[in-house]
Amino acid sequence: MQIANFDKIRLHYRVDGDHDGAPVVFINSLGTDMRLWNPILPYLPKGLRIIRYDVRGHGLSDAPTGPYAMGALISDAEQLLDHLGVQDAIVVGLSIGGMIAQGLAVKRMDLVRALVLSNTAAKIGNASIWDDRISAVKSGGVAALAEATMQRWFSKDYLKKPEVVIWQNLFERTPADGYIGCSHAIKGTDFYTPTSGLRLPTLGIAGSEDGATPPDLVRETIDLVPGSRFKMIHRAGHLPCVEQPETYGALLSDFLQETGHV
Repeated sequence: MQIANFDKIRLHYRVDGDHDGAPVVFINSLGTDMRLWNPILPYLPKGLRIIRYDVRGHGLSDAPTGPYAMGALISDAEQLLDHLGVQDAIVVGLSIGGMIAQGLAVKRMDLVRALVLSNTAAKIGNASIWDDRISAVKSGGVAALAEATMQRWFSKDYLKKPEVVIWQNLFERTPADGYIGCSHAIKGTDFYTPTSGLRLPTLGIAGSEDGATPPDLVRETIDLVPGSRFKMIHRAGHLPCVEQPETYGALLSDFLQETGHV
């Protein structure tokens, strides 16, 4: 685990695997951190250079007072990859991480060889939804949203498991400034036009029981990119990499092989 100290932000990141391997970059969702990807790591091919970081406002990265702009979140990823000397990476983003991945691919094609857009969209929700969540956090902290968020995030089967507490605790520990800042970034983002201009291998992943970014919303975004592929993981919610890591890992591994990344 390391800290990259940039001009206006310090980002917590981690690099695992083969230093000379093909780079795969993972970007976490709102209300989680890089540990979101831990469950799938055993199911990925050997020899990869696996790069993870905590999105601004999450985990051990800085959580400055917001609001944040999506452009700032994209610049964070851009600065980190330049710092690490990364080019031609496959970028995997979930939820807000998928929005950052879309923006990064539009801005820096030299950094992004292919995309995996998981449980995300070109536009997520509407202004009133995000205003309500921002108001709730300002009044009662992130914990005020925890129960409703878990219901949106997880399938009926997974909600019965004791492991749900882990993810609720992680969510509740998200800094209020980070949650509010990133909520503003999502609220202000509509990538339908820029994403429709992308021409690179793209895999979309959805969970059949995702209450945050339903499968039809994910598919609509994936269909913007010519030649893209869409896969749905059944009996999984917004975090299928947590609920069904083996299936998720297999989808990623197949995509890495199909694109010649491994």
